[in-house]
Amino acid sequence: MTRYLLTRAGQAVLVLWAAFTASYVLLQLLPGDSILIKFQNPELGLSPQQIADIRAYYSGGSPVGEYLRTLTGFLTGGFGYSIDTGTPVVERLGEALPETARLASAAFALAVLLAVVIAFVASYSRTSWLRGALLSVPSLFISVPAFWLGILLIQVFSFRLRLVPVIGGGELQQLVLPVLTLAVPISAPIAQVLARGIDQVYAQPFVPVIAAKGATRWWILWRHVARNAVLPTLTVAGLTFGELIAGSVVTETVFGRNGIGRLTEQAVTAQDTPVMLAVVVLAAAVFVLVNLVVDVLFPVLDPRLKAAS
Repeated sequence: MTRYLLTRAGQAVLVLWAAFTASYVLLQLLPGDSILIKFQNPELGLSPQQIADIRAYYSGGSPVGEYLRTLTGFLTGGFGYSIDTGTPVVERLGEALPETARLASAAFALAVLLAVVIAFVASYSRTSWLRGALLSVPSLFISVPAFWLGILLIQVFSFRLRLVPVIGGGELQQLVLPVLTLAVPISAPIAQVLARGIDQVYAQPFVPVIAAKGATRWWILWRHVARNAVLPTLTVAGLTFGELIAGSVVTETVFGRNGIGRLTEQAVTAQDTPVMLAVVVLAAAVFVLVNLVVDVLFPVLDPRLKAAS
């Protein structure tokens, strides 16, 4: 088990390093000049030498030296300074992260709840048309663009029904529509995999044996089938949770929330490469950490995997 954990942790470190390296190289190859965008403004009154000094501060030295300096800074928790605001990138992330964390956690919980309800009701239902309708819901959810869904929810629940205010209101009211916008698309793959896993487990020989002993259909589904079908669902759930930061870019922009998504949109507009690099590494770290937890849970939930590891 120790060897299994060390192997997974080593793979996680390699993925993080690869994500950092690829992001760093791609950001350096982007067209445009963030220094000129920010500082070559006649109102600032900066001379060409002052602009050159600023450029040397942000990107002085050889490319390899800059890469190693930036990598060392990330390893020690120093993400550098924002070109757009001049403040430490860590401070900007610290201000934006709590908003996105609340949104992502609530959206993931709601997505899992929607997926479980759809998959269980579809599997328990004896009506073929109801089962077919429920199983077609995930395909509908996954095909809905997040920005369109967000605008539709604002139009219906804020402007038409006046149930949820767009501006003002409490923290819970401000979370309702963004959470729905983010949760609906990510619930689709979880529901699809869970429903398919339940169908596969139902086809196993032990299910008729349990039914012959007098177990109810609901008991079989909840106690035996769902437990065996949850493993592939965990993998998909980990992948979707890792994608929540990327999905929050559109959602937070639509609803005007000051989180990681809004910070990313501002950094892309200003070509603020230190902030963009930090956001990419943060998203990769969340993705890797969640999937590492899923990998650790697999042997715990399935004794066969524990024996093999």
